[in-house]
Amino acid sequence: MTIARRIAGKLGALLLTLFLASLLVFFSRFIVPGDPISFLLRGRKPSPEAVEAVTAQFGLDLPPWQQYLNWMFGMFRGDFGRSLQFREDVTTVIGDRLPVTITLVVMAAIMILVVGLAAGIVAALNKGKFADRAILVTLTVLAAIPSFVGSILLISIFSVGLGWFPTFGSGEGFLDTIYHLFLPALALAIVFVVLVSRITRSAMVEQIGREHVEVATSRGLKRATVIRRHVLRNSIGPIATVGGLLIAGLLVASTIVESAFGVAGLGSLLVQSVDRLDFPVVQAIVLLVVAAFVVVNAIVDLLEPVIDPRAAAGADAR
Repeated sequence: MTIARRIAGKLGALLLTLFLASLLVFFSRFIVPGDPISFLLRGRKPSPEAVEAVTAQFGLDLPPWQQYLNWMFGMFRGDFGRSLQFREDVTTVIGDRLPVTITLVVMAAIMILVVGLAAGIVAALNKGKFADRAILVTLTVLAAIPSFVGSILLISIFSVGLGWFPTFGSGEGFLDTIYHLFLPALALAIVFVVLVSRITRSAMVEQIGREHVEVATSRGLKRATVIRRHVLRNSIGPIATVGGLLIAGLLVASTIVESAFGVAGLGSLLVQSVDRLDFPVVQAIVLLVVAAFVVVNAIVDLLEPVIDPRAAAGADAR
C-alpha cells in the first residue's frame, strides 16, 4: 500500500503539473507581442474578408477558453494543431525534427555520464592531490564557457582549422548522423559535465569520511571493494537526482547548439518558430520539454528507494 500510495501521489502531482504547465504555455501567447495573422498574410494588403477567413481557418476567432479546450482535446488525439509557417500538422513538423534532437541529447548524455562520473571519481579519490586540483581548475574553466561560445570554439578548431568534422547539418544515415552530431553533442555536454563531476566528487568525499567506510577499511577489505560497495553505491542517490534535471537542461540548451551548428532539430525549430510567431509549434515544443522534465523526475523519485534504500527507510520511519 505504501508503494501504491507513493505511485498514486507522484502520478497525481505529475498530471497536476502538466495541467498547470499547459495553462501557462497556452495562455502566455495572448500576452506576447505580435499577431499571427500578420505573419500568415505577410507581404499582402489583406481585405477584412481575407483576415476573417484566415482567422476562422486557424480557430483564432474563438474565445480563449474554447481555443484552450480544443487544443487540449486535440492533444489527447495526438493533434497539436497546424503550423502557421509550414502549413502542416504540428505533429508532422515535430516528428521530422525529433529524431535528430533525441540522438543529440543521447550522445551528450553519454558523454556527460562517462566523463562527468570519471572526473568526479578521480577527483574524490585524490582529494587534495595534484589530480584533484587539476580537475577542479579544469571544471572551473569549463563552467565559465557558455554553450554558444563553446560551439564557436569547437567549430573554429575542429571544423575550420583541422577539418575533422563538418560545420553544418545533421547528416544522413546512422553513422553519418553520429559523425555530424559529435561536435554539437560535445558543445552541449560541456557545462553539464562540470555539474555531474562536482556532484559526484562532493557525494563521494562525503561518503569516504563516513564511519561505515572506515570500519570496512579496518576490516581489511580491498580499497576497490570499499569504494565500489560503500562509497560509490551510496553516492548514486544525489547523482541520479541531478541526472533527472539534466534531461530538461539538455533539451533547452540544444536550442543554442543546434542553431550554432545548423542542426535541423527541435531546438532550431523552436527558435525559428518564436521568430515567426508560430504559436502552435512553440506551445507543442515547450510542453514537450516540460513533460520530459516532469516525467523523468517522477521516475527518479519513484526509483529513489531502489537506488538508495536509506531513503525508503527514512520515509517509512516518518
